[in-house]
Amino acid sequence: MDHLVLTVIAEDQPGLVERVAKCVAEHGGNWLESRMSRMAGQFAGILRVAVPAQAHSGLIEALQQLEQQGIRVLVAHSGTEPERRWQMIQLQLVGNDRAGIVRDITQLLARHGVNLESLDTDVMPAPMTNELLFRADARLAVPSELSLDQLQQHLETLADDLMVELVLQPVD
Repeated sequence: MDHLVLTVIAEDQPGLVERVAKCVAEHGGNWLESRMSRMAGQFAGILRVAVPAQAHSGLIEALQQLEQQGIRVLVAHSGTEPERRWQMIQLQLVGNDRAGIVRDITQLLARHGVNLESLDTDVMPAPMTNELLFRADARLAVPSELSLDQLQQHLETLADDLMVELVLQPVD
């Protein structure tokens, strides 16, 4: 079995995931993992499936037919995992919302070879002031040669500039 990574986007509607799952199952595939969410009336997801090599073209064609129902699917062959040792770290950040927070944080992480494994963000009103707060929760793969103290120091310097609070903690 080969692994494919599918990206799905469509206007949110009941039965959308079922139609994708049906295509996968009809071609002998196995749904392995996924992350999906509804946002601003749109549905988006990414999933990894295992599919017999001889079923690839049939599955891809069936997924492309979903476009007629307003469901766009992008298919990619799974990549190879990097041969590197990582420390898994959880990053939580909260601060007043402003443009550029994600850009600045990810720029610093990339500069230090940190891989962003997952990122969840939202903006919500602060409890007492109703001022908008930006919140981010990220899972980071930190190269083993980068000490957590160094990463913490770099992030705290940036956090002071951005006026945000952040917490780093190892993932068990």
